[in-house]
Formats: sequence, structure tokens, C-alpha cells
Amino acid sequence: MKLFRKWYPPLFALLLTAFSLYALLDTFVIRRVYAAAGTAPAETAVTAAGDDAGAAALMASVSTRSDPVITDTSYAREGLTITLTTLREYDTDIYVADVWYSDPAVLSAAFADDSYGRNVTAATSAIAEQAGAILAVNGDNYGAREKGYVIRSGVLYRETAAKNQEDLVIWADGSVSVINESEITARELLARGAVQVFSFGPALLEEGEISVTAADEVDRAMVSNPRTAIGFLEEGHLVLVVSDGRTDQSRGLTLYELSDVLQRLGVVTAYNLDGGGSSTMVFNGRVVNVPTGGRGVRERAVTDILYIA
Repeated sequence: MKLFRKWYPPLFALLLTAFSLYALLDTFVIRRVYAAAGTAPAETAVTAAGDDAGAAALMASVSTRSDPVITDTSYAREGLTITLTTLREYDTDIYVADVWYSDPAVLSAAFADDSYGRNVTAATSAIAEQAGAILAVNGDNYGAREKGYVIRSGVLYRETAAKNQEDLVIWADGSVSVINESEITARELLARGAVQVFSFGPALLEEGEISVTAADEVDRAMVSNPRTAIGFLEEGHLVLVVSDGRTDQSRGLTLYELSDVLQRLGVVTAYNLDGGGSSTMVFNGRVVNVPTGGRGVRERAVTDILYIA
């Protein structure tokens, strides 16, 4: 008994340390694939409107295309034009991809390693190459959180709601909405025709009006950072916007400043995607901004992208 009492405290401390280490590794390091892209995990096995072929049919329409005309800052083919410009606002370089399209299916999303899971990550440029993307930005980095809806290409991957979480919903007809997860379930969204649902936020513009204020912003939102956003101007017209930050050249943007830039571009509905070191824009295989993931200037590994095919 005396021997047990002597060794119990250090043994308990060792076991506690081992458990804590495993929990950290499981959260941030150990790679777990829950499903291949296009295949829902068993617990959420449902696709839009109950149609298993819906996502495949939606994306198949992208495959018909004429020979494109490509420059360093533009891409054009029948039904799709992309023009890149760089703005200088708020002591920051801001990259704007102006996209006109006739088929809403050109706007899609992809997972790192074509897999949904935990700690499955890759650089935005690597995921874009894997997906055959013409233009891509980082997505919502769903893997950094355990809650928040994940619907991609009409497949439901995660339906655990986060309190007061604002999501961007892209519908099958190309229209968009901002919803609150506290007010509607992921399965209801899917049944109504949601094709892509991103859960980062917040919404930046709704009906052309800025929906964040300088007074509302707290913590990281008030800090000037690299940012990524998507904005919709009208049917068949959107912008993808990435700003630099955390460098001598660019200080970065607050959410309000980002909203202001988008409003002046004529955006009606805008949504904030993952930012900071994740913010990356890729065009025709080339990273066009200055990402600051980790130490120095380099891409951060992320779980997903939003792209134009």
C-alpha cells in the first residue's frame, strides 16, 4: 500500500500528460479522412433534394467549353470571363477577380486531397491544381472548427450548428443567401436546393448595405489582417477579393474596411471567408497575392478552396 501511494501521483501525472498530448495531436496533427469528396459521411448520408446524382450532374455541365483566351490578368471563353485588377486602399494591396459567367456551376469548391476530414490540409495552390481551377481562393477552413455546416457540391458533410453562426448559401440557380444556423438546419437547406454552404463569416454586405460596423468589431475582427471575401453583384456576376497584410507593404484590412471596398465595387451580397495567413488567390496556377502563412511569406495549408472551373 505504501508503495502504491508513493508511485500513484507520478503515475497519474504521466497518464494525464499522455492523454493531454494525444488530445492535442488528435485535434491538430493526426490526419483523419471521414469521406471522399462527393461522398457524404455515413451519419450525414444525404444529397440535395435526395438526388444522389445531383452534384455530379451539376458539375458535369462545366465540361463543355470553347478554347479560352488567356493573359496574365484575364481569362475568356464562351460563357466565362475573368479579369484581375489590383487596388491600393487603406495602405494595403487588394486583389480583385471580376467574374462574369452564364452557368452558375462554374463556381465550385474542393477539399484538400479531395477528402473531407480532420487535419487534411494543403496549400490553396495545390488544391487548385488538383481541382483544375482557373481561379481559386481559400475557403472557410472548416477543419479548424468542430461546428458549422459543411455542404459542398450538394453533399452534406457536417450538420452540427454553431450558435449565431452566419453562413453563405449558394443555391442551385446561382442565387445566394446569408442564413443563421440557429434558424434553419443543414438538412432543410439541402432540401431547398443548397449547393454550397460556407460557415466562416460574418456577412459583410446584405442588400448593398454594410452589415458590420467599427463599433461591433471585436478581437481579431478589429485588427488589420489579410482578408478573403466573395461578393455577388447581380445574376452571373461576382468578385473574389483577397487583401494582403502583416507586411511592410500592406497593413491589412479590418472587416469594416473590407466591406467598404466591396460596397464601392458595387457588391450587393458579400461574405467574409477565412483570412489571416490563409488568404490566398491563385490564377492559372500562379499565386497572385503575398500570403503570410507561418513564418515569412508562404502559403498556409488549408482544408478547402472556392474556385472557378
